[in-house]
Amino acid sequence: MLRHFFVAALILTTISPTVSSAEKTNVLFIVADDLRAELGCYGSLAKTPNLDALAARGIRFEHAYCQQAVCNPSRSSFLTGKRPDSLHLWSNGTHFREKNPDVTTLPQWFKECGYETRCVGKIFHNWHTKEKGDRRSWSADEFLHYANHGDDKPEAKGELPPNLALDVGRDYGNVPMCERRDVTDEAYYDGRVAAEAVKVLGAVKDKPFFLAVGFWKPHAPFNAPKKYWDFYDPKKLPPFDPARPKAAPDLAFHDSREILGIPPKQIKPTSAQVTEMRHGYFANISYMDAQVGKVLKALDDHKLTDRTVIVFVSDHGYHIGEHGLWAKTSCFEFDARVPLIVAAPKMHTAGKATPALGELVDLFPTLTELCGQKTPTGMDGVSLAPVLSDPTKSVKSAAFTQHPRPAYFDRTERGAPDAMGYSVRTAAARYTEWRDWSTGKLLGAEYYDHSRDSNELTNQFDQAKDSETLKAARQALHGQFPPDTPPAKR
Repeated sequence: MLRHFFVAALILTTISPTVSSAEKTNVLFIVADDLRAELGCYGSLAKTPNLDALAARGIRFEHAYCQQAVCNPSRSSFLTGKRPDSLHLWSNGTHFREKNPDVTTLPQWFKECGYETRCVGKIFHNWHTKEKGDRRSWSADEFLHYANHGDDKPEAKGELPPNLALDVGRDYGNVPMCERRDVTDEAYYDGRVAAEAVKVLGAVKDKPFFLAVGFWKPHAPFNAPKKYWDFYDPKKLPPFDPARPKAAPDLAFHDSREILGIPPKQIKPTSAQVTEMRHGYFANISYMDAQVGKVLKALDDHKLTDRTVIVFVSDHGYHIGEHGLWAKTSCFEFDARVPLIVAAPKMHTAGKATPALGELVDLFPTLTELCGQKTPTGMDGVSLAPVLSDPTKSVKSAAFTQHPRPAYFDRTERGAPDAMGYSVRTAAARYTEWRDWSTGKLLGAEYYDHSRDSNELTNQFDQAKDSETLKAARQALHGQFPPDTPPAKR
């Protein structure tokens, strides 16, 4: 217990004298959906002034990784502190409590520690599961937590202005894939999430609170209000290479059905449509950033910032045409890597970036330590608090991501995967093994040396078998996922 307070004291320096030293530290936990590390503070041309400002008063993790690049497994993992294999959860259609009825969630633990826990927006996965969110984790009913991205139609008084987007070729549920209407922020889900979060902050400001705010963007459809599209000149979007990585096994890829449709009824977007969807992704990012700004302003207005730990994170990364892929469900860096910003009150390391590896499964023990709370036993992650006090430190030498094939196996006749991809990211490289689900037999492998190939364009596995870097990555992967244990038996 002394370690909790010692590390927290290194990070949280003396706060306002009007606040009792015994008062609990609040938590504002902000989650974006389908956001890769595409923020201004990460060197992107994305216009994200609010998140850039948050990074300036916190620590930015340059190498943070999700445990599986799809919503339900990722969120279930970081909200319980357990990896997908520990939860036996690798698909969107199974609620985490169906297989783990007694597992303790991050907000549930804070609730048991005396916090008012509230959920505004998408935190737990929604829509495909029987249970709607996880009411036992919260002190009050959730808000706009269970819905379909494809039903996010603009709500506006009077007649809607015309849509100026291209016809991309398929709808995203009940709305166009791309749409840019001149409407208010509150016309869509995220504007209403921000408005509600501001209200909730006003209601809980006199209590210790854990407020989770889940934004639905930049997840498709690409339908941010027009003013956010206007932030960008589509001719100046960053160039990209749509080619598949050379020598990569077929298992590394998927059919991009979330964006292109389910075979055989798939669209083949034209170059103009590709540009339109990439433009829309950036517009969605800026729209989401503006909503984050409203919540952070409310935190400041209520004078809560100096006693609140703020976390901003995405559930996983995303492809917008790179590697010939759209959306998520791969083990590549674009899908595995996520933005992670942690800002604690009066941090002496504020504004710095860290190269230390971090995983989303580390968030649970990190927050309990920062807030001086005990951490439940059985966590698969470790606390990142030492990195926050010294960004040159590291608490782990590897980060792990996995994904099954087919990507959405629960919707197949078999209802089980054919293979599982296990991927490790070290400081130097990414190494991935594709294993038969039933036997554990190695079906394919990938090795990308990030010192020379940061975009993972050439699989060097066959050429680098004697590489010490590859050997170290393989050893790390086998230490976490032993090759003699078939995935089906984990």
